[in-house]
Amino acid sequence: MTFRSSLAYAQRETPARSFRAVEYDLLARATHRLTAAWARRTTDFPALAAALHQNQQLWSTLAADVADQGNGLPAALRARLFYLYEFTAKHSGAILQGHGSVEVLTDINTAVMRGLRGEGGTP
Repeated sequence: MTFRSSLAYAQRETPARSFRAVEYDLLARATHRLTAAWARRTTDFPALAAALHQNQQLWSTLAADVADQGNGLPAALRARLFYLYEFTAKHSGAILQGHGSVEVLTDINTAVMRGLRGEGGTP
């Protein structure tokens, strides 16, 4: 076996990212998109609608995960996260109808991100 081919089959030295790190990054991206789209809402409403939709898709995935019987989180935390999914859906609809702002959604995402980092603040 040549040196190059042995490198191709070598184990990667970079460890896989944790689920918490992936969830944190997804929430951070969604929060950034919401903030940027809100700043341009009067000139690019479709971008705001897309950012709200992407955030809602993320929360829908999180809700499906916490609703699963095999989820290892405490039941009370799972219930709060599911409630945040429901709230996010309702508030996103209100924003699209011209009521409210994305600030509460970005606050929710940020609080969950703090919890994922172990800083507390998980709703």
